[in-house]
Parts: sequence; C-alpha cells; structure tokens
Amino acid sequence: MSETDKDTPHQPPNGLVQWLWREYLRKYIWLLAIAMIFMAIQGSMLGAMSYMMEPMFDRVFSEGNKAAVWGVGLIYFAIFCIRGASSMIQKVTLAQISQKIAAELRQTMLARLMVQDGSFHQTHPPGYLIQRIQTDVQSINTVWTSIITGIGRDAISVIVLLAVAVNVDWKWTLVALVGTPILVLPSIVAQRFVRRYARNARDLGARLSTRLDEVFHGITSVKLNRLETYQSKRFGELTSQYVRSEVRVVFGSTVIVALIDVMAGLGFLAVLVYGGGEIIAGEKTVGQFMSFFTAIGFAFQPLRRLGALSGMWQVAASGIERIKDLIEAEPTLKSPAKPVPAPTGVPEIRLENVHLSYGDTKVLNGTSFVAEAGKTTAIVGASGAGKSTVFNVLSRLVDPQQGKVLIGGVSASAMSLPDLRDLFSVVSQEALLFDETLRENILLGQTNIPDARLLKVLKAAHVQDFLPKLSDGLETEVGPRGSNLSGGQRQRVVIARALLRNTPILLLDEATSALDAQSETVVHEALEKLSKGRTTLVIAHRLSTVREADKIVVMDKGSVVDEGTHDELLARDGLYAELYKLQFNTDGITAEERAMKNQVVPSGTARTTPRKSWVGRLFSRLPGV
Repeated sequence: MSETDKDTPHQPPNGLVQWLWREYLRKYIWLLAIAMIFMAIQGSMLGAMSYMMEPMFDRVFSEGNKAAVWGVGLIYFAIFCIRGASSMIQKVTLAQISQKIAAELRQTMLARLMVQDGSFHQTHPPGYLIQRIQTDVQSINTVWTSIITGIGRDAISVIVLLAVAVNVDWKWTLVALVGTPILVLPSIVAQRFVRRYARNARDLGARLSTRLDEVFHGITSVKLNRLETYQSKRFGELTSQYVRSEVRVVFGSTVIVALIDVMAGLGFLAVLVYGGGEIIAGEKTVGQFMSFFTAIGFAFQPLRRLGALSGMWQVAASGIERIKDLIEAEPTLKSPAKPVPAPTGVPEIRLENVHLSYGDTKVLNGTSFVAEAGKTTAIVGASGAGKSTVFNVLSRLVDPQQGKVLIGGVSASAMSLPDLRDLFSVVSQEALLFDETLRENILLGQTNIPDARLLKVLKAAHVQDFLPKLSDGLETEVGPRGSNLSGGQRQRVVIARALLRNTPILLLDEATSALDAQSETVVHEALEKLSKGRTTLVIAHRLSTVREADKIVVMDKGSVVDEGTHDELLARDGLYAELYKLQFNTDGITAEERAMKNQVVPSGTARTTPRKSWVGRLFSRLPGV
C-alpha cells in the first residue's frame, strides 16, 4: 500500500454515490430508466403471484370450482412469462451500462496515471496500479448492477409483497415484522467491520499483484539465484493474510443476511401462533392465510438480497475510494498555463547552475554546461554522478529545484510538455517494445506514414536486414517486451522509431552496451545515420566510445568538474584521465594491442589506419572497457 493511501481518510458513502452518479451514471439516465421500469415489473410479479394464492385455494381447491382452474392457471402463466421477459430486458440493459462504465473508468484511470510524474510511480508500483484498474473497477461494475437491481427489483418486490400482506390483514403484517429491531444495531456494526477489512483485503491484493509483477519480470534472476522457494514462501505469507481478510469480509457480510433469517423465523412463528387461531375459529380462510404466508415468504428473499447488498457496498466502497483518489490526483509536472512555442531548427542545450535533490540526497549540484547545436556532447562519470538525471531534467521527467534548463534559448519549463518532448528522440540500452506487431511498434499509432518513407526508415535502421526472416514480416507479433526478437533487433526497431520522429535532439544512453559485437556493428551504423544534423547528447560509461565527441563533459557527484575534447582532458590529467587509466590498465591488453583496437598511435609510431567516426567509436566493443 502506498503512503498516499495510508493517509487517505474514509469518504462518506453518500459522497461516493454522488461522485459515481455525477461522473458516470448520469449520462446513461435513459437506459437506466428503461432498466428500472422492467425491474419494477419483474419485482411486482411476486406480489401478483402471492395475491393469486387466495382465489386458487378458496375458489379452486376449497369450493371445487372447475371453471376457475383455467382462469387462475392462465393468469399464473402470464405472470411467469412477463417476469421472464422483463428479467431478460433489464439484465441486458444493465450489462450494457455497467460494461460501458467499466471501460470508461479503466480508460480514464490509465490516461490519468500515465501523466503522473516519476515520484508518483515510485510510491505506486505497477502491481498496485494494475489491481486498481482491474479488480477495483470490476468491484464497481458489480455494484452498479447490484445496487440498481436492489432498488429497482428487490425494493419494489418488498413493497408490493408487503402491500399484499397488509391487504390480507394489517395486524398479521405487524406481527410478522416483530423481529425487525434485531437487525438495526448489529447491521451497523457489521457494515463498519466489513468496510475495514475490505480495505485491508484490497491493499493485500495490490501487494500480491506487485509481488507477481516483480517475480515474473525478474524470473531469470529468480532462477539464477535459486529464489523459487524464497519467493513462494513470501507469496504464501501474503496470500495467507489476504485469505484471512477476505474470510472476515464474508463473515461480516453474511452476519446481516443471517440476522434477516432470524427475523423471518420469528415472524413466521408469531404469525402461526396469532393467525392460526383465527383460521381455526373460521375468522380467516385458508386462501387468505396462504396468500399472506406466500407474500411474507417471498418478501424475505429480496430482503436477504438487500441485506447482502449493504455488505457488498462496503466492499466496493473501499475500491471506489481508491479509484476516485487516483483519478482526481493532480500531477506535479504539468504544462504551464501559457506555454511559449518550442524553438525551431537544431537547438543549443544549456544547463545553468542546476540543483536537484531527492529528499536529502543531492543528485545534481550546480550542474552547468553547453551542448552546441548540431554537435555531439558526451557526458561521462562514475555511476551516481548524475548523468541519467541530466536526461530526465532535459525532458522534464523531473524538475530541478534551482537553476535553468534552456533549449534553443527557451526554458524547458516554459514549453508545453508535448512540445518539449517532441524535440527528443531517445535510444537507450533498454529497448522497450510492446506486445504488438512489428509495424505497430515502429509506427506507434501514426497512420500518415507513406510506404516509401517507411521502407527508407527500415533500411536506414537495418530492420530490413532481418525482416525476411520473420514469419509475417512487419505483421509479426514481437511478444511481451519484444521477447520474440533479439537484443540487436529490438534496438534497430527503436532506432527506426527515432528516425520516423525526426526530432532535432538525440539522446543516447549506452544504446549498445548490452549487445554482442556483431549486433553492435549493425546498430552503430544505424545510429550514425540517425545522429546526422542533430544535437546529440551521449551518456557513456566506456570512455573509449566517446573519443571523437565534439565535447566531453565530466561529472562527479552531480557537478561538472571538467570538459573538453578527449586529448585536452587527458592532458589535464584530471578525473577523466584517472577514469581512462583505470579502465585501460585493468584489461590485460598490451599498449600496442590497445592502440590497434582504439586507433591510438603510440609515441613515435606512424598511423597506418584512419580513425573511425565518433559514432563508430561510440559503438566499438573493447575488452575490459
């Protein structure tokens, strides 16, 4: 459970009902009216059945009136036909309403959750959010039909049946309801009990979803570290807690239904004692008693359903609260009220005295540098130096607490988020693909891409190289997270996306560090084409890959400690030189071998091979680097 949910106060039931009606149900008012009419018809048929008991017993059975048999029988037949038809119509209508509302809720929640910033998703893990979107919305879906059916069918049934009972004898009716006071106080206590444990069960269900999400996404690590038993045990402990909470919820819900049965038993006992004497004395007929007895008997069944509905509402209310909070949560990172236009052309990127902290942890500490327009700037440093955070600040995945981030002279925070992010193409070592076709993973919903342009992109990204090997070409399903493709193939798909976006800024985050040498060669050729004519920023851990960058920015503990070309930084013998020596003095390669691999010419030796372009260096694999 997230900290946000722990601090969320319980909302009153009437507030939740008003929210549900205002935001979702009201737009289907005419369909609801139709469903309610047919539910009322269905409910009233029970009253008609109990009312017909009197003529059936008195005129047919007691008097032996054969002529009345067909009349009474046909009336009963009509009652059952009307009941069946009205039941079918109201159920189909309610299903249409509930499914539409559930779909709208899920779409609204997903849209709202995707605009939340990183801090929100750190406190709301994927499993938790999946539980909210799937399970909690389904609980609301159940409540739509149950509450409306309870009001439209069961409440009408109870009213009509009590009217029949009162018509027979109002005194008998009061006697039959003698056990009603038993329901009041225990029902209130039971509802509060159910609400409390329903919230707990929802939280545990979310934790179970989170645990499953982590296990399945990390299944390789689970296997390699032999964590199967450990993870099964942890999941079993959570499951046991979940089972206990759910059993308590069911217990609280059934207490109310059980109390209704106790009330019914007392009512029947009282009516038999009181009314039986009147029948024996001849003051009432058997038909009247059977009509009354049937009406009261029929009434207790919808009463039981209405009683169960109160417990069901308490369960659903806990989920509705969570859904309402998530839908109404405001993202902290938003577009400004009056955004300025994004810069045109290939822009310069400038960071001026940028500070950013997560709590007490400083990540960027006065970071300042300039990435010149149309040139390549590499950002290097040890892990935790703040390199990736620079990318996040540029694209406003997070906002700094202090300093300026300027793109083409325009503040990143002054642009609308869509305009800002339309400036960037990002290629990282984690190539995110969706469980869609290869075509959809490249186009991502774009429908105006001519076939000629798509073919050009496929060739430039070297997707065309492996396309004939796929069973269905561009229509091949790539599998969850692109699992049907190799790492190199996934990276080429991501590069094809970036080529289609055709943005002025390219962000590369160790885009080939996880690839084999053969795949790396193909991918770096595609990236070389992608980088032309763009302002390119490169995050590099292997210093040999950025030798030919126009500028290298060296970061340490969130600050820029040096910048310049590769040769300039080595000559200054600062942190860059230390990192470079550390990498190249621990790989077991001789100076001559290293010189051949890095195209570095030892002192006094003539160069025999030309240097590769900076992109070639960026994606050349060196042992030990």
